[in-house]
Amino acid sequence: MSSVRTISRKDLSGKSLGFFLAGFVEGEGSFNVSLRRKADYKVSWQVVMSFNVSQKDPTILYLLQKELGCGIIKVRKIDNLHSYDATNPKDIIQKVIPYFQKYSVQSVSKKKNFSIFCAIAQLMEKGEHRNSIGLRKILELREKINEGKGRTRKYGIKDIFPT
Repeated sequence: MSSVRTISRKDLSGKSLGFFLAGFVEGEGSFNVSLRRKADYKVSWQVVMSFNVSQKDPTILYLLQKELGCGIIKVRKIDNLHSYDATNPKDIIQKVIPYFQKYSVQSVSKKKNFSIFCAIAQLMEKGEHRNSIGLRKILELREKINEGKGRTRKYGIKDIFPT
């Protein structure tokens, strides 16, 4: 039987902090891709990548924000829920993705979602979201994130490409 080492949050730094935050994100974080209608865009749609974590207590969210060096923390007034959100494409590509490549999530489903998120980020970095072929690729990948019951999307691939 192996022993379990207890780690105090106040002693966290470096690798320990990175793996602690990855574990926290494993349970509470989400890698998302959403769409916004934009009439002035060539393809009429904006692809928005986001990484977010929500908690009643914002302590870990502020730690995550400091560690990643990006994102904002908002509070939902109705229930005092705090949310850390990173949506700037440059921050996602240069800060969020490299961080979780170094300190990886462990579950099969979260690894899969992160991998798809990274693939979409690569397509966006190449400007593929600005043409119909690339947008379709992104949406096909997006359909594989968080598969299963309970997932809802305001706009699906059939809303953008009806045929």
